[in-house]
Amino acid sequence: MKLKAGTRVKSAVCTTEVMVIQTPDADLDLRCGGAPMLTMAEQPAAGGTVAAGAAGGTQIGKRYVNAEGNLELLCIKPGKGSLAIGGAPLALKEAKPLPASD
Repeated sequence: MKLKAGTRVKSAVCTTEVMVIQTPDADLDLRCGGAPMLTMAEQPAAGGTVAAGAAGGTQIGKRYVNAEGNLELLCIKPGKGSLAIGGAPLALKEAKPLPASD
């Protein structure tokens, strides 16, 4: 799937929806719950379930990044499936520490 900043995609197996914040210029195998993610216009197949190894869940308002740091997704609707590129899970982006004020 070719992504660009501002694009919204949804899971085929749970309620997760994300918005692309940053993406590399390449086709990506973006997955949620072990299944490929869909565009907002596509309808999921009936009976889809979250895979056992991909049930970490997503949290609303949290950002998820890949290991290279060139993909960033913002969760706009939480769900039971976890996000991944192919088989590589995406990590929750940590907040940058604020500098000391003294």
